Amino acid sequence: MNTECLLNIKIVLVRTFHPGNIGSAARAMKTMGLSELVLVQPLDYPSEQAETMAAGAVDTLTNAKVVGSVLEAVGDCTVVAACSARAREYELPPLAPGDCARRLVAAASRGPVALMFGPERHGLSNEDLQHATHRVLIDANSEYSSLNLAAAVQILSHELRQAARSEVAVAAECAAVKELPTAESLDHYFERLNQVFGATGFVNKAHPGELQKRLRHLYARAEIDQQELNILQGMLGSVDRILRDKQRE
Repeated sequence: MNTECLLNIKIVLVRTFHPGNIGSAARAMKTMGLSELVLVQPLDYPSEQAETMAAGAVDTLTNAKVVGSVLEAVGDCTVVAACSARAREYELPPLAPGDCARRLVAAASRGPVALMFGPERHGLSNEDLQHATHRVLIDANSEYSSLNLAAAVQILSHELRQAARSEVAVAAECAAVKELPTAESLDHYFERLNQVFGATGFVNKAHPGELQKRLRHLYARAEIDQQELNILQGMLGSVDRILRDKQRE
């Protein structure tokens, strides 16, 4: 079993309301060999309730990292799977739980990856999803599909463990994994794209984020690799240099 790859998989809980769910999620993680818990703006944490629900996984809670934004949580990750029942405005490539687990485990052999869960009441927002590369949907009863946060963490953590145990499947997936850009490098690219094409007048000043949103959809579906991103960065740099030269004339 490839347990080392599990150390590179982050479980990211975004704006969790109930501290008991944080504790239960930590327990679910530890039973499956996961240890990297990241909390984005938790409503109530640290908490005795979280420690109580964690039972024997208090060490996972103690080592949890608390951050102020989704990008801070997943910035160093190449694959970020968002657990979301609703696609919202971001058309991320959909994955079934098993496929998602194999993709994460394979990418984790090269560096950090993340599995992201939203708040209990509303789920992940459009702003959260823009930092994800894929969307994973747990198949459930269509008449009552609402899963408890910790239950969702448990189901997908189990899938991750099963994927890590399947050495043949993981080896095949690893061979197919490209060198992928991190979420942070993609974010920097989109910000620079907005700036450069804002200077050309191409970006609609009334809706400056619309171009970035549409292109994030496109790039997520294309699953561009690091070399392709380098080419795009170079193209932007070329346009930027021409604009600067014209300003100096």
